[in-house]
Amino acid sequence: MRLFVTGATGFIGSAIVQELIEAGYEVLGLARSDQGAASLDRVGAKVHRGSLEDLESLRSGAAASDGVIHTAFIHDFNNYGPAVEADRRAIETIGTALQRSGRPLIVTSGLALLAPGQLATEEDAPSPNFPRKSEPTAMEFVSRGVRTSVVRLPFSVHGDGDHGFVPQLIQIAREKGISAYIGDGLNRWPAVHRLDAARLYRLVLEKGSTGARYHGIGDEGVPTREIAEVIGRRLDVPVASKSQEQAAEHFGWIGLFFGMGVVASSAITQKTLGWHPTQVALVADLEHGT
Repeated sequence: MRLFVTGATGFIGSAIVQELIEAGYEVLGLARSDQGAASLDRVGAKVHRGSLEDLESLRSGAAASDGVIHTAFIHDFNNYGPAVEADRRAIETIGTALQRSGRPLIVTSGLALLAPGQLATEEDAPSPNFPRKSEPTAMEFVSRGVRTSVVRLPFSVHGDGDHGFVPQLIQIAREKGISAYIGDGLNRWPAVHRLDAARLYRLVLEKGSTGARYHGIGDEGVPTREIAEVIGRRLDVPVASKSQEQAAEHFGWIGLFFGMGVVASSAITQKTLGWHPTQVALVADLEHGT
């Protein structure tokens, strides 16, 4: 079975590629650069040159495959609107290439605004206020003969090589000489290790149901104060609270996310797919990882 993976050279996508190859799948990985192509070649994946904004490369990659795992996203939060629109167009292009085929399409989404003040589960519909439209765009193809599933990932997908939200917080603490949290720091972030997430994508491919949503959650919710405290210990800098008014200046764009509170469960995913996180949790990973 040949699978087309977008974001194949990224932090999460590269782990998925390795997981699939080790399980015996043939992988066609999207690569924008010579460096990305070389990294795919080293692990035994076939290279498909293109990008998220090159819609013809996405169409041809999907058409040449038995299924698609879409993890690519342009992580430019200073231009988030165009990034969201590029993601939407990419999913529409891939879905159209797969329609009426019964082939699988696994799309990545997030948990922000999913169930404010409650434990978010797989049964919760996406918030209409969530700016990223990957989930509703993908689900439109269920009625068009595509075996569509959605994997929702938390703010922190961690592990060696992480360059996402938590490393941004580490860099801010290093530059400003203080590891901060917002308010009382009791708002929580869910998390999952990248290797657990990669295994989840394979299980969704093998066992997932059409139209289903799955949660890649290891830690249901880590208090942001604990995240700040472990960063402070590792950098040997003081830990302190910032008010909501101070947060924008101290954290920049990431302050919006660090002030959010999200608690999410993967109980349904674990029961239906037999997926169970086995890798180190977020705080322990920050204590001992790189």
